[in-house]
Amino acid sequence: MERGVVTEIGRSSTLRKVAFYAVGVAAYSLIAVFVKNSEEFGNHIALPSDLHAAFTLVLGWLLVFRTNSSYARWWEARQLWGALVNVSRNMAIKVADLCKAGDGELNKFRIEIVAFAYGLKDHLRNESQLQKLDGFEACNDHPSHVPSYLITRMYEEIGSWKSDGFIDGDDLIVLDAEARQFLDICGGCERIRNTRVVRSYRTFARQCVGLYLITFPWGVVDSCRWWTVPLTAIVAYFMLGLETVAEHVEEPFGYDEDDLDLDGLCKTIAITVQEVFDRRLARGDAASVNDTLTRG
Repeated sequence: MERGVVTEIGRSSTLRKVAFYAVGVAAYSLIAVFVKNSEEFGNHIALPSDLHAAFTLVLGWLLVFRTNSSYARWWEARQLWGALVNVSRNMAIKVADLCKAGDGELNKFRIEIVAFAYGLKDHLRNESQLQKLDGFEACNDHPSHVPSYLITRMYEEIGSWKSDGFIDGDDLIVLDAEARQFLDICGGCERIRNTRVVRSYRTFARQCVGLYLITFPWGVVDSCRWWTVPLTAIVAYFMLGLETVAEHVEEPFGYDEDDLDLDGLCKTIAITVQEVFDRRLARGDAASVNDTLTRG
């Protein structure tokens, strides 16, 4: 069990950083131990234990609220991307079953569904470029908002299918309901990315953690003596860890180890959508063979 904990700390860059800071705070606690053991200053420097206990309670409330707020943002982002996986599947299934267009038209729409997921991922990471997406390498358009551009392309395809008689009015309503959800998901993700936890609150939380760790060794050195050093290291590790993890989790779309696996989710969408359209094409080929045999 202990070996697993140490291995996890060594494997995680975030936990390694927290452990490094905790060791630094523990080194600082040596000052309190030496001063307390000093004949000249030991009896003159002390922090009332009741005062430190009250401060601990307040800081606990603050960190709980900070952590919950950050995790709520992460979980909402995960729900939005889970919804994107479902919407992409639903759109692929309904297009494959309802639309009577040719294989080329269906393949174009498949590319646009998959491109939306990858385009949204890049958009949330401020790396959006249409030409980076599969199927759009030779496109001459340079939209500033790639997800909106791709949804516009989808609506153009759906509108042309209606005009050409490949879908009817009821099919159009069904596909429109699915297409609207793509931009709703995009808007929800942009809200999370662009609206961080208020800076004043984040600064206040860090100041409270810093003040707590500065005073902690002086509050326990009377009763703990040399045990103050390892105790301070443990407390600092968890206090700094909560703040550090909260800071990372509140921005869930980046490349940190605690961020969402957007690349994996995009790959899941691409594989699922491809399978849906492959089944449709296989059904079409089988139907063509049956017609040929029947006529023969």
